Amino acid sequence: MQDNLTPRERQILLLLSRDLTSKELARSLYISFETVKSHRQRLLRKLDVKTTGGLVRRGFELGLLKL
Repeated sequence: MQDNLTPRERQILLLLSRDLTSKELARSLYISFETVKSHRQRLLRKLDVKTTGGLVRRGFELGLLKL
């Protein structure tokens, strides 16, 4: 499951775990808000969760995120 995440999706997951909003994320990565939304939707689908909190939790469970 985690092997099919792109480097950008991993980056988005990391920034989401740092409590950035999608708008802040878009600004920091120099991409559009819509692109962030697309990455976030793909992450939700790939990690089989429904919320950003679920993404962060799953990221820790899978070892994609560390304290």
